[in-house]
Amino acid sequence: MASNSFGKNLRITTFGESHGRAMGVIIDGCPAGLEISPEYIQNIMQERSSQGNPYTTPRKEADKVEILSGIYKGKTLGTPITLMVINENTKSEDYDNLTQTFRPSHADYTWYNKFNHRDHRGGGRSSARETVSRVAAASIAYKILEKFDIKIYGFLSSIYNASISSVDYNYIKQNPFFSPDPQIIPKWENILKQTVAEGNSVGGTIDIHIKSCPIGLGNPVFDKLNAKLAHGIFSIPAVKGVEFGEGFNITKMKGSEANDSMYVENGKVKFTSNRNGGTLGGISNGEDIIIKIAMKPTSSIALPQNTVNSQLENTTIEIKGRHDPCVAIRGVSVVKAMCALVISDFLLEPDDNF
Repeated sequence: MASNSFGKNLRITTFGESHGRAMGVIIDGCPAGLEISPEYIQNIMQERSSQGNPYTTPRKEADKVEILSGIYKGKTLGTPITLMVINENTKSEDYDNLTQTFRPSHADYTWYNKFNHRDHRGGGRSSARETVSRVAAASIAYKILEKFDIKIYGFLSSIYNASISSVDYNYIKQNPFFSPDPQIIPKWENILKQTVAEGNSVGGTIDIHIKSCPIGLGNPVFDKLNAKLAHGIFSIPAVKGVEFGEGFNITKMKGSEANDSMYVENGKVKFTSNRNGGTLGGISNGEDIIIKIAMKPTSSIALPQNTVNSQLENTTIEIKGRHDPCVAIRGVSVVKAMCALVISDFLLEPDDNF
């Protein structure tokens, strides 16, 4: 049975297929009284949108959110919130050749084997189109974070083999790459122009910095904060790796280098470093939560590839349709969304006072 829900205290259930009539989400557990306007939600949705971004998919969806329940006169009611987005720009005929053929590195083969049935139109529920529902849900979660002065910064830190060398949070929303480094933009532009011309795709890395997170979020043993964050992030299509703090680099250090020493200043405990990325024993320690995410190249490419069909015959495929040359670009908003949902979920623990 497929799992379409996520979270414990703030629980979301997403619905809809990539080429179905609509995408949407039901959000349960949201406190009453949060100020939410359609304009505010739409502003959050814009970060994921491909409209106006020349380096993402040519599929142009307005992603206009319709509020069906749970919000009245601009405030949450404390009842289930339902948000829906109509799919307006589907071109299902682009996928007619995929009814019996499995696309390499997609969910086509595994879904067909598990369920003996699948929606071949853009991948159905396995499509990254599903993440529009998560970003919509995060518009509610961000309001919860505001109550605690928690901020989440997400940015693209590399495309292919070109990485940023500086971080300016103020620059992130001033460019189509969500880059914090103005100097890297020309390199990324050249990489993507060449990639598109080849009919190919490239991967990238996303960095998340969660600031002002209070001490004590997360629970032993299986509900650790970093474990839940990793769960949420790994549920995003194309994610292949998640690191906290120094991540795999910490294996190259000795304990004396890797440990975050502690000291007291003005009656408060502080750390000399943050190599563990803001959690100790799965519980937030008051430092910034630092996460790095690896996203693979978009699986849909125009180049000929070897594959198989449902009759177990060898064949070749050239994928049509409209796809991102680097899915990591729009992935920034989705990773931020999942982090916001996880942090909000812990903030709403019954023994906490919202």
